Amino acid sequence: MTYCVAIKTKDGLMALSDGRITAGTEMTSARKISVFGEGKSRFFVMTSGLRSIRDKAVAYLQQQMEQQSFGFPTMLDTVSAYTHNLRRVELEDRNHIERADIAFNLHTIIGGMMEGDREPRAFLVYPQGNWIELEEMTPYLTIGAISYGKPILDRTLRYDTPLRTALKIAYLSFDSTKFSSSDVGFPIDLVTMTMPDRTWRQAHLRNADVRELREWWNANIKDLVAKAPDGAWLDMLAP
Repeated sequence: MTYCVAIKTKDGLMALSDGRITAGTEMTSARKISVFGEGKSRFFVMTSGLRSIRDKAVAYLQQQMEQQSFGFPTMLDTVSAYTHNLRRVELEDRNHIERADIAFNLHTIIGGMMEGDREPRAFLVYPQGNWIELEEMTPYLTIGAISYGKPILDRTLRYDTPLRTALKIAYLSFDSTKFSSSDVGFPIDLVTMTMPDRTWRQAHLRNADVRELREWWNANIKDLVAKAPDGAWLDMLAP
């Protein structure tokens, strides 16, 4: 399983992915986010699903970029190229994969900003190659074990949320997922692109790097529940 989230705010774009890979009784880690491009024209790719499909689709995408010797003009061109290569992999491999009783499954988040874009954009691509775009009314996209982290995203995140706060929200959504799903865990990778300077930054974090925030959150959420107001309905059940 996987947990990945991309967030767009007025300050820029960010992405977080966990690094746990589970196969039977074994647990390993691997980066689930890749950054492509150079200078201020860059984009990231995060995936949830069969790693072999992901690696082949990304390899074809890289080959296309090398053959044409220039980056994609816009993020729309970027996501269109990726879906073309994903469908190429589907044509080549779907029958072989499904004969082994394995679903052809890959969900992808692609985000970034290219030379022809006026603002950063992010897309959720389904296994069939169709996609939806992140928008201001719902300024995040998630893939993988999405249920556990969704409540904090929905309750706290807005388009005008400062990016530093959005990063903390993204981590806490991961923390909630990790707490309830043994298939999601450290290390985590984070990528940000801040506006208006279009500067890209990356971090690879382990458990100890975010201990202060995690311990603060655990202590305060328990304290808030204990201090929650009573009501008449409680007297009927717990006199």
